[in-house]
Amino acid sequence: MTNLFPMFLKLEGKQVLVVGAGRVGEPKIAGLLETGADIRVVALESSATVQKWARDGEIALEQRAFSPDDLDGVFLAVVATNVRSLNEQVQHEAHRRGVLCNVVDVPDLCDFFYPSVVRRGNLQIAISTGGQSPSLSQKIRQQLEKQFGPGYADWVAELGETRRRILASDLPQERKLELLHSLASRDAVEAALAEELEPAGTAAHGARA
Repeated sequence: MTNLFPMFLKLEGKQVLVVGAGRVGEPKIAGLLETGADIRVVALESSATVQKWARDGEIALEQRAFSPDDLDGVFLAVVATNVRSLNEQVQHEAHRRGVLCNVVDVPDLCDFFYPSVVRRGNLQIAISTGGQSPSLSQKIRQQLEKQFGPGYADWVAELGETRRRILASDLPQERKLELLHSLASRDAVEAALAEELEPAGTAAHGARA
């Protein structure tokens, strides 16, 4: 068993190469679009959606065969083809250059895995089974999406603003720490959940009345 180190990467301004732009590659590209990365896609064929992203200037698309030189200066590579020999070639060339590489659905060729992610604004909860069972990751994600509803996005934003005000205040350091810890206390979480659920509960009560 390989012990994975969980982390969240900042890709803004980084060179990211995606090899493959079909049914498998398209969702991987989609997951990169909001990161601010400089995304270059190399593929013999590409989906209509990927072509639209290229026309809109969101990615750079080159419809041709992969060349090892495509990895020069790249920070991270994603390989999304169904050709094992090509996958292995890209992974080999990436390792020669010290480039992190993910070969979709081939765990033994991956330096990192795409987790299932619950996104609520700045709150992100990532689930991974180390490539052993993506379906289980998806099932857990669905459960967490119910537990952590959309209201968490606004609440986390409010927490961030309050945290900044506390840190900028003239309060003693010990008092600052007390306040920061209280922000994410169990009572605060339950209050946020109650506030999120209140409109639905109010509406349901009105309907019964």
